[in-house]
Amino acid sequence: MSVQSVERALDVLEALAEHGGEAGLSEIAASTGLPYGTIHRLLQTLLARGYVRQESDRRYALGGGLVRLGGIAESMVGVWAQPYLTRMVELSGETANLAVLEGDFVVYVAQVPSPRRLRMFAEVGRRVLPHSTAVGKALLAGRPAAESVAVFERTGMPRRTPNTITDIAGMLAELDRVEERGYAMDLGEEELGVHCLAVPVRDGERVVAAMSVSGPAERIDALDRDELAEGMRRIAHDFGRELAPGG
Repeated sequence: MSVQSVERALDVLEALAEHGGEAGLSEIAASTGLPYGTIHRLLQTLLARGYVRQESDRRYALGGGLVRLGGIAESMVGVWAQPYLTRMVELSGETANLAVLEGDFVVYVAQVPSPRRLRMFAEVGRRVLPHSTAVGKALLAGRPAAESVAVFERTGMPRRTPNTITDIAGMLAELDRVEERGYAMDLGEEELGVHCLAVPVRDGERVVAAMSVSGPAERIDALDRDELAEGMRRIAHDFGRELAPGG
């Protein structure tokens, strides 16, 4: 049984998130369908608890109180991901990773290493830009092109290796290919000699994370990409069902 006031407060927070973290009363009302008076009362409570703040132009923004909750939730997602990442290691023989998008950066939140002596490591907590990584491409593919363009314009798309795609048009074409085939590749674009394959994790319709396998280029290239991606998508689907509301 749901509690209406809690549902409405969450609707307000999700409306702010949908507007990039900041919105005015009219935008929140348009997104939620709630009366102005109800929104105002909810915002006053959220302001008092630090989950929302009011800007100088009287618009509302997500507050610092959510950072603590988000950090704890992120660490819990990493714990929940372990058995699924283990399945990916068993499937591929290579290191498996879980990553999420935080602002303009990709953050690795969990990893299960390959049992092989020569293996890849992406330190948990490491932040990388999305344009040069398979997980970043998997997280951005399917989003409106304008959102991805805004990210690339802010980051500048620096060249990490000679293989890095550094122009927006080329990256948008790459994201279209990722969306079409259902998986993303990093062919030495973040680090020479390292190749990665990544798939999105959905908690319903939304892409909330990406899972990848990474290893020496010659070993990744020896795998059947389509077969590997199909197995990874099944694992990511199972994980996404656990993350979904009511999952």
